[in-house]
Amino acid sequence: MSFDLMSAGDHRVILSRREFLGAAALAALCAKFSSVQASDSPSVYPLGEGELHIQSDGHLSFPLQFPEDDADRVSEMKQMLSDAGLSTEINQPPCNVTLWKTGERIVLFDIGAGTQFMDSAGQLPSQLEAAGIDPADITDVVFTHAHPDHCWGLIDDFDELFCPNANYHMHESEFDYWLSEKTLNETPEAGLGMVAGARNRLPLIREQLSFFNWGDEVLPGVEAVDSHGHTPGHTSFALHHGSDSVLIVGDALTHPVFSFQKPQWFGANDIDAEVAAQTRVKLLDRLATDNALMVAYHLPNHGLGRVESSGGQYRFTPEVN
Repeated sequence: MSFDLMSAGDHRVILSRREFLGAAALAALCAKFSSVQASDSPSVYPLGEGELHIQSDGHLSFPLQFPEDDADRVSEMKQMLSDAGLSTEINQPPCNVTLWKTGERIVLFDIGAGTQFMDSAGQLPSQLEAAGIDPADITDVVFTHAHPDHCWGLIDDFDELFCPNANYHMHESEFDYWLSEKTLNETPEAGLGMVAGARNRLPLIREQLSFFNWGDEVLPGVEAVDSHGHTPGHTSFALHHGSDSVLIVGDALTHPVFSFQKPQWFGANDIDAEVAAQTRVKLLDRLATDNALMVAYHLPNHGLGRVESSGGQYRFTPEVN
């Protein structure tokens, strides 16, 4: 694999005009639909001899997208949202960043949106400060995938690494996808901002980046679980410590209603929608069968809960701790 995106002494990718225009369009859309919201207090959950700290990076705010050619589906979707007490116009999912303190390691799973995506997101730095955690003490950052709300927080306002001393971990196909010329050339203009943001950040950590395969033990007690479809290298992580375990599912499950009641429906932000739908069904079945604890990046209650199965449908049950 080639890493010709950087020249000696230059750690940034020079954006093409197409990438630049795509990034500008994304920024304009984010500004239009973002609003500032105070961070939630972190949730702390014991895991083995350590602790999971689920920090809020704020929330996203996007107009809901409905299929244009299926009036019956649109009506059903709006009814499901109304029954759940959710807006039928705007989706404002939380952003839950998991931090695991275990032994001598402080591990972040994803790194938030940073300050260049949405005003309503990018609150992880203040959350860590309030918890007394210095970003320089983070030993590892493990990525589920490289969408903006998960990886743009790599850099601060001065374009310096937010966690300068960390080791970084990502599935190789995820890294390759975002930095490939094929992705750049084939992505519609509306999605170019995401591509530009990833291409502008991921090369910065190349010297500190390790690749893993699904099934690998990424770190002691951290197993990489295949959950691709949302992105080519999207990965969930099973955290094990003795008899305790929790599954960090990232964006494999993103909506508290649709992801559970209609997991076979295609998601608007899934790069391979068919595979992502298959992944959701398999993941929900595993979680329900094992009664496993999970953390999801965009679900309520800090994303911490379990999955129940009934009548061919699933339900997210928040964990009280």
